[in-house]
Amino acid sequence: MDPRNNPFAPGAGTPPPELSGRDDLIERAAIAIDRIRLRNPARSLILHGLRGVGKTVLLNHIRIEAESRGITTIRLEAPEARSLPSLLAPNLRMALLRLSRGEARKLALQRAWQALAGFVGSLKVTYQDIEVSLDVEPELGLADTGDFELDLVDLLTAVGEAAAEQKTAIVIVLDELQYVPKEQLAALIRALHSISQDVLPITMLAAGLPQIIRLLGDAKSYAERLFEFARIDRLEYQPASNALSKPVEREGVVFDKQAIEEVYQQTQGYPYFLQEWGKHSWNLAENSLITLDDVRQAAGYAQAELDASFFQMRFDRLTKKEKTYLRAMAELGAGPHRSGEVANVLGQKVTSVAKLRKDMIGKGVIYGSEHGETAFTVPLFDDFMKRIMPTLEDS
Repeated sequence: MDPRNNPFAPGAGTPPPELSGRDDLIERAAIAIDRIRLRNPARSLILHGLRGVGKTVLLNHIRIEAESRGITTIRLEAPEARSLPSLLAPNLRMALLRLSRGEARKLALQRAWQALAGFVGSLKVTYQDIEVSLDVEPELGLADTGDFELDLVDLLTAVGEAAAEQKTAIVIVLDELQYVPKEQLAALIRALHSISQDVLPITMLAAGLPQIIRLLGDAKSYAERLFEFARIDRLEYQPASNALSKPVEREGVVFDKQAIEEVYQQTQGYPYFLQEWGKHSWNLAENSLITLDDVRQAAGYAQAELDASFFQMRFDRLTKKEKTYLRAMAELGAGPHRSGEVANVLGQKVTSVAKLRKDMIGKGVIYGSEHGETAFTVPLFDDFMKRIMPTLEDS
């Protein structure tokens, strides 16, 4: 069929044509945000899960819905080479501009601007990647100690008071949370804890890889009581079926039931993979019925595209030794696996590969589970490793 009308467009954070199976979570987030605006207690929400399960899509959907209800949101993505202060400063500036709305600044709003000026001025020496400038005179003693943890408490408190003054709320929407360095993560947790104790209308909605629960706990011991954690996983059959069938139905096309069952078996219900299989199945279909044969032909195209982009971009970041470690993991299956099992496949001691494992966790390719096991952060990565390195000797 005509690819111009293809409803499927897989991409990093690209919204699917049918956001299926996430309604309960979206409603939970909406309730928490509305409670914060009303100055009722609610915990910040942390989404965690593997790559390709739709965490970024969910963050953006919840953010857009919140903005439609008059909430001010701050959209951040934590890169591996930027500091958290450098991300927060310009985005908090934009949030304060939106709160101003062209009116004369009220007392709390003016104080928030002064806090931001003190924060930026005092931290520019330590965090040289802060690039925002402000034409505001700071208030002496407000968010200007040069200690990120102390100053962030003052800053977010002032911003929260400004939001309360404007009868709204501010939501910090932070993706790739696992890349925030530990000491900066600790500062963020402390600031959120402080404003939650004061019941100020500012909260965080964040997403990260599975290790983020442990990282938050390592940063501050009380983190597990401050946040609500929601695991984002593969879709069950019916939501996955809806994700395939409903978009094509809007184009006057039918996805055969057997074809959907085949897609689900091949993709295991992972949302990103569903989009890839849907895209290629549509392009190969000769008429308005997508058949089992279409799906089986599409599998090769979908897999090749995933290998060349989704999987390959992660593989290319690895050193030779890291690739060998991952191939040893793949030899054992999808996982998770005990570190000792992987070391045995490599014929090495656990201690000799411990740093290798730690480095790859830092790169976001694998993660350590609660029970000391290791697993891939990317679904079906074990199959990819076997395709690109057919035997362990190929490493």
